[in-house]
Parts: sequence; C-alpha cells; structure tokens
Amino acid sequence: MKLYFDPISTTSRPVLLFLAEHPAVQVERQVVSLFAGEHQAPAYAAVNPNQAVPTLVDDDFVLTECSAILKHLAEDAGPAYPKAPRARARVNQLMDWFNTGLLRDFGYNLVYPQVLPDQGFDNPATQADVLARGAARAQKWLAILDQHLLGQAGYLCGDEPTIADFMGASYVTLADWIGYDLSPYPNVTRWLAAVRARPSWEAVHGPWDALTAQLRQPAAQPA
Repeated sequence: MKLYFDPISTTSRPVLLFLAEHPAVQVERQVVSLFAGEHQAPAYAAVNPNQAVPTLVDDDFVLTECSAILKHLAEDAGPAYPKAPRARARVNQLMDWFNTGLLRDFGYNLVYPQVLPDQGFDNPATQADVLARGAARAQKWLAILDQHLLGQAGYLCGDEPTIADFMGASYVTLADWIGYDLSPYPNVTRWLAAVRARPSWEAVHGPWDALTAQLRQPAAQPA
C-alpha cells in the first residue's frame, strides 16, 4: 500500500496517527506538498482527480477521503475499529459527525479563513460575517462534544482510542492556529490532553507544529 499525504493536512494527520499507533500496518509514504501545489500536478491528479490528500493506493484499489482510508486500514486493528456492529456503528457515527458538523463550521468557517489566504474573503464585511457564523456554530458543536459525546469517558468510545479519536482530535486542535480558548469545554480539554499524551501524537504533530508555526497566530475570536 502507498499513502499520499501532507503532514500539514488536517485530514492526513488522523491517518498518520493511526499508522503511528499501529506500526504493523506497513504503508509506503509519499509527501504531496500542498503549499508547493503538488496536489495540482497532472501526475497526482491522475491518482486522485479531487487533487486532495490523503490518497491510499492498495494494489489496483485507490481510496480517497480520510474517513474511508482510516476504516480500510483499521479493518483488523482491534479496539481502534471494533468488529461488534453497534460499537463500529458508533465509531462511524462520530466520524461522520466530525466531518459534516464540527470541521465545516470550526475549520472552514472560523479557523481557515483567518490563517489560509485562499480561504479568506477580501470583503471585510463578508469575512466578519463568515467568522461570526463559524464562531457561533463552533460553540454549538463543541458544547455537544463536551456534554454529550465525551462526558466522563476517557475517549470517545470508552477507555481505548479509536479512529474517531484520531480524526476528532486532529480537527479540534485546529484551535491552536488561532489561539481559540477551549477552556469552557473541560471534557474536551481533558480528552485532548489524553490523546496528546500518546507517543503517536508527538511523532505526527512535531513536524506539523514546525510547518504551521508561520500560520499560528493569536487571532481575535468573533463574539
């Protein structure tokens, strides 16, 4: 198998976390630099016409989308993707929730417009409106995560991390880019501390921290 990824990519890092936690899963790796525009090169577009990362090539089987790649790699990974139907359905539900809810509003409507030039808006009024909406909706999703999805559990689905934790933690820690205050969400901060304490986190996010230091800034949070 071969994984195309960029360590700066929000959707690549969950896959890298899983691989760091499961060294028996052998995958060749090739960096596709987003900043250098390598994802738009014809050679890569031939692999993934979406021109996005990550992409997994497993013989003649090409798989895109972070969630799908994680599930494919973790099929026989035990607690990371449980076999029991209801336990697996819960992991699937959480991954869909992060993708369709939190990342859309927290990532694309709050964090990215403040730090990625191609995601912001030239019109100040439009930028302010998008950020205000993103901030309001992010508070909703973070409150749900804090009060209903986490509660007092160690991880999202119990005492062991699953691929939903790898995905969710990578998304929520986008907060670091803008100095977003997560202290109103004590279960979220406790959960993030547990995920960040794992050796796999530093192995993956050490390079990410270095690459994104130029983007990280204490941007003002919309009211």
